[in-house]
Amino acid sequence: MPTLFSPLKLRDVHLRNRIGVSPMCQYSSVDGFANKWHLVHLGSRAVGGAALVMTEATAVTPEGRISPQDLGLWKDTQIEILAQIFRFIEAQGAVPAMQLAHAGRKASTSPPWEGGDAVSETNGGWRPIYAPTAEPFKKDDIVPRELDHAGIQYVVRAFAQSAQRALASGAKMIEIHAAHGYLLHEFLSPLSNKRTDEYGGAFDNRTRALREVVQAIRRIWPESLPVAVRISATDWVEGGWDADQSVALVHQLKPLGVDLIDCSSGGAVPNAKIPLGPGYQVPFAERIRREAQVPTAAVGMITTPEQANDLIRARRADVIFMAREFLREPYWPLNAAADLGIPMKAPVQYGRAFVAR
Repeated sequence: MPTLFSPLKLRDVHLRNRIGVSPMCQYSSVDGFANKWHLVHLGSRAVGGAALVMTEATAVTPEGRISPQDLGLWKDTQIEILAQIFRFIEAQGAVPAMQLAHAGRKASTSPPWEGGDAVSETNGGWRPIYAPTAEPFKKDDIVPRELDHAGIQYVVRAFAQSAQRALASGAKMIEIHAAHGYLLHEFLSPLSNKRTDEYGGAFDNRTRALREVVQAIRRIWPESLPVAVRISATDWVEGGWDADQSVALVHQLKPLGVDLIDCSSGGAVPNAKIPLGPGYQVPFAERIRREAQVPTAAVGMITTPEQANDLIRARRADVIFMAREFLREPYWPLNAAADLGIPMKAPVQYGRAFVAR
């Protein structure tokens, strides 16, 4: 029976346990470049015992950033600092991973602590922003420009080119961000995709853009390394994307070379009523794992070692991705191992502090 501290293999990548650092936007970049903040933010979680450490949503184009302060990987000069960070992560025994993203109609906004509203061009924002359909996320938001066929193919190529740069940086897993109301999720959801061409309408059309991104990345990403996809398993709105469609999507993605589904939810529209509570998204990970036979990551309000361990032991998910809890406690895995009485080797510099209790 697996436990939270059992190893996990995805293709040729070995995770030392079932704990991963979920992408967390830091809004701390200039022109998309990582810096010392990212080194400390990501590196400390690797020191703390996480098996997999993933970057925040990393924009594949400048106009695909959520904010002007987002991390990016749209040009080769952004590789070097990421390579330094990933080497440090690996030296601590963790696997470096990179989430690639395009913000779609949620682009050109300010950081949350500044309100998250649209940023004007004079303050570092940009126009146009792009989406499957020319409808804003909220009433007073920027109206996006509808992507034409050439624009969609440009985005697909941008994902693949950024994956190539991630590989050069030393990333060992790519996660494609198709959740939270960003561009690829916008194509999936009928709430945000009102197109009538081959990228809209029927289910197979709405999933086409994501499938093309997966295929483009898999053409350049080594067979030995895994590809993950983060989805919003439901929009939590009648008539939107739902769990049934999520299962059907994963049946499409599995033969294209997707190895892990990161199961989140929501974000497509601002009026969704989400039933927040401990482990509220776990049933999606459990169902997709069972019905599509693909490993899954459970996320969302998983906070205690006992809760996380029970989820893995019950095979409701294969790995636990955590965000806010890692902000509160960068060394959560080491403390969790001590709480559960499981031997886990801490860095020698910290070894005296982490003993079974």
